[in-house]
Amino acid sequence: MVTVDTLVETLEKTALLLELKGENPFKVRAYRHGAEAVAAHAGDIVERAVAGELEGIPGLGEALRDKLHELATTGKLEFFEALRAEFPETIFDLFEIPGLGPKKIAVLHRELGVGGLPELKAACASGAVAELPGFGQKTAQKILEGLAYREQHAGVFRMDQAAPGAAQVLHWLKGQPSVSRADVGGSYRRGKEVVRDLDFVVATRHGADLLADLVHQPFVATVLAQGPTKASFRLDNGCQCDVRAVRPDEYATALAYFTGNKEHNVAMRARALKRGWSLNEYRLEGCPTPLHDEADLYRALGLDFIPPELREDRGEIEAAEHGHLPKLIESGQLKGTFHNHTTASDGTATLDEMADAARALGLQYLGIADHSKASFQASGLDEKRLLAQIREIGKHNERFAAEAAAEGAFRLFAGSEVDILKDGSLDFSDEVMAQLDYVVASVHNAFSLGEAEMTRRIIRAVENPHVTMLGHLTGRLLLKREPYAVDVPAVIDACAATGTIIELNANPWRLDMDWRWWPLAREKGVKTSINPDAHGTADLAFLWYGVRIARKGWLTRADVVNCLPLGKIEAVLQAKRKGRAGA
Repeated sequence: MVTVDTLVETLEKTALLLELKGENPFKVRAYRHGAEAVAAHAGDIVERAVAGELEGIPGLGEALRDKLHELATTGKLEFFEALRAEFPETIFDLFEIPGLGPKKIAVLHRELGVGGLPELKAACASGAVAELPGFGQKTAQKILEGLAYREQHAGVFRMDQAAPGAAQVLHWLKGQPSVSRADVGGSYRRGKEVVRDLDFVVATRHGADLLADLVHQPFVATVLAQGPTKASFRLDNGCQCDVRAVRPDEYATALAYFTGNKEHNVAMRARALKRGWSLNEYRLEGCPTPLHDEADLYRALGLDFIPPELREDRGEIEAAEHGHLPKLIESGQLKGTFHNHTTASDGTATLDEMADAARALGLQYLGIADHSKASFQASGLDEKRLLAQIREIGKHNERFAAEAAAEGAFRLFAGSEVDILKDGSLDFSDEVMAQLDYVVASVHNAFSLGEAEMTRRIIRAVENPHVTMLGHLTGRLLLKREPYAVDVPAVIDACAATGTIIELNANPWRLDMDWRWWPLAREKGVKTSINPDAHGTADLAFLWYGVRIARKGWLTRADVVNCLPLGKIEAVLQAKRKGRAGA
């Protein structure tokens, strides 16, 4: 069955293959832009594609509309199939290795016949890669390190990689007449940034029949095990799913147990034992009151309900016992967001398209933060282009003000993601940054500095009064690149002292700053802004991942500046440069 994901993935892979062939960059961008348009469309775009009714959707020209119609009606796209036949199927795996883009992959394929990871590893080990023009020994060594890192994390999935499968399986389970309740458990439910598998708990009195039907569904790629109470299988992306069928009266304790984590469960069992009861995955033996849901279980053990994201044995039991759990942030509380890119740098959507997408999501404001000139690989803006963009944003805001009565208040904020240079200085002068509404300062190069030097570099940057917020603090790319060495507590202290906001980068590749550091930041009074680091309209949806990580970090709406509405957020953005940090 053709899904939205099928359409998006086909267009994205077509763009990559065209880039490998050295095709016109405008043609490449058209496919990438088309993928963004499909992903961002609010209606049933597959149905529209089948009916040939895609006219009027921004980003989809006539050629792309015809191709989407072909793909939606036949299940495949001949143009893509012909392109793919020119390369090994495993060529796409090469894009997962840090430092390898289309140009380098094209050279590796043309000169050395590299079409997958095994050939790449062999070519690096033999010294052939180091001898290629534009590569060298250092590049070959970095590729080998990237391959080793990937092998180390085989079978692990980012949140965005696990989410579609989790939603698909759960949707099927909840749609079955014999199922009264179902949910995802495990580390996914706890909001972990990466997961090894997906755990599902289902309340039903017909477990054997349900599971027998489940393993024959189209989303099941490989069946690992099937019995009357449990089935295990893999999805197409290799993620393992374990589904446990329990009786309705066992559901509350089963969901809590299979949510975990292990240490949290041990603490819960200890509390049950103190009451003379026994807690296992199916029941709370000895408890005189029935347990209809998890809240009943926690209440029986003398605790406030603990949200799944907090169940990591990091003080949540004690907080729940004394009524000190925070009221965690929720997605609907976000009023806007910052750190978003456009086609002016390395984004795929125009200023107009990003603004329209933000308004469609019900946001009151959107911050534009295209790259600065040092990020030349991302077409970073120089001073002249930045000032022109500020003027363009001003014109848009005049229009939004005129439309406010009919459309609701909305504003674009003019910002920049300014590179933190190697010595901690910034890519734009204070005079230029003073003309912006806000500045996101980020590290984009020289990742190999020692911890002390990197820490000094970042602290020097946050000490600048024009730096509003610090972007992706550790530079990590989950399952692809380790964070660079930096003293995170020292940076948190510096941000607390200077009134600098620390971004929670919601891009699922980053989710940076790590959730384990947010309780310390909160204790120090440091605020955050949940930012999607959006490079297209569809990426604004990354805010959902950011909220999950914020909840895991014990954050409330008061800790997140972009929960403030228009009329209040402006003062926060200006507070640091006016010497009113924390205002």
